Amino acid sequence: MENCKEDYKIQSFDLETQNLLKTALKEPSTVDLEKVSNVIVDQSLKDQVFSKEAGRICYTIVQAEAKHNNGNVFRRNLLNRLQLEFVAREDTRLRSLQEWVCFVTFICNVFDYLKVNNMPMVALVHPVFDCLLRLAQPDSLNNEEEVDCLVLQLHRIGDQLEKMDGQKMDELFYLLRDGFLLQEGLSSMARLLLLEILEFRAGGWMLSDTAQKYYYSEVTD
Repeated sequence: MENCKEDYKIQSFDLETQNLLKTALKEPSTVDLEKVSNVIVDQSLKDQVFSKEAGRICYTIVQAEAKHNNGNVFRRNLLNRLQLEFVAREDTRLRSLQEWVCFVTFICNVFDYLKVNNMPMVALVHPVFDCLLRLAQPDSLNNEEEVDCLVLQLHRIGDQLEKMDGQKMDELFYLLRDGFLLQEGLSSMARLLLLEILEFRAGGWMLSDTAQKYYYSEVTD
């Protein structure tokens, strides 16, 4: 079972890269960890399925490195690369909406998996909030793909993020509430997603059974 879990969706890579990643997952000190972090980020930016899995791979490499030589070379390289992508985020969004959505998914996934002393990494809190605040701007709310991405990330890490900075979360939800109430031209799906996430947070990051039935029967209908 463990071997099957260790596949980590890396079959889409060429054989050489698959071997690089497999070695990094078990013996990270024997490979070029800067190359490994670049491979993972590059793939995350173009593959939406992989961007949802990649945090788990990063977590495993970080754990393996800490166990073998108490190092954090991989984590440092990963954060450096994320910083570069974060700085270029607006250009990325203009160039390719899909790449932008993949980047947000990936950085949120890394935030979810990579912990220091069982706490989220402080270095990622504000970049993650900035990405989500960008998704709450009027032009993004008019795009279902971005609204969907925003809501998925908040379902996944909203609770953790709020504990790190409740004020920023309030700011984000003011934008979402205003968007829901005041913005013209929102699609009915975007409206439904926004209403659901507003209720989700109001319920302490949970949905009542009734709300669950209402939203998810609407989405599947």
